[in-house]
Amino acid sequence: MERCTIAPAPQPLCASACSVEVSVATNHIVERLKEQLALLERELRVELPERIRIARELGDIRENGEFEVAKDRQGFVSARVGQLQRRIAELSAIDISRVPKDRVAFGSTVHLAEEESGDERVYRLVAAEEVDTAKGWISPGSPVGQALIGKREGDMVVIRTPSGAKRCEITRLVTLHDQLEESAGDLNG
Repeated sequence: MERCTIAPAPQPLCASACSVEVSVATNHIVERLKEQLALLERELRVELPERIRIARELGDIRENGEFEVAKDRQGFVSARVGQLQRRIAELSAIDISRVPKDRVAFGSTVHLAEEESGDERVYRLVAAEEVDTAKGWISPGSPVGQALIGKREGDMVVIRTPSGAKRCEITRLVTLHDQLEESAGDLNG
């Protein structure tokens, strides 16, 4: 069997200026994350300090289970707030000019035909927050995503999964640019 070189995980596509097109593509994710962030920030700044104050009033904090639970939750929520802030910044900084127009990359929809069986599959490379394997929405960092990154329509790829390696041809590639142009055409037409 032929060995396949799997492309390294893609580097973050960051730039100082946000791209309008990618903002549209990731806006719903960012909005959902901002909603989660707002809820957690409220819990961190309002609800948890009140729980901690009430627990302190109960007496000795060394043996106070409610105090311990509230402090543990405060640490967890604080860490999650930091994660959400970093992820929002990453998604907001994606620069569409760095996303390839002719190769598989973030946002691409890839149609594959398995060489041996002829089975066809469609994958879309999406942000981690959108992964849904039942729909074929995968992360660029997944084993299948890594095998596809940087490939072109007509290329043969070997996809290694827990169930074994499969040799497939990319029969159709729709990049993020193609999808955005199609959407713009729909709005203008």
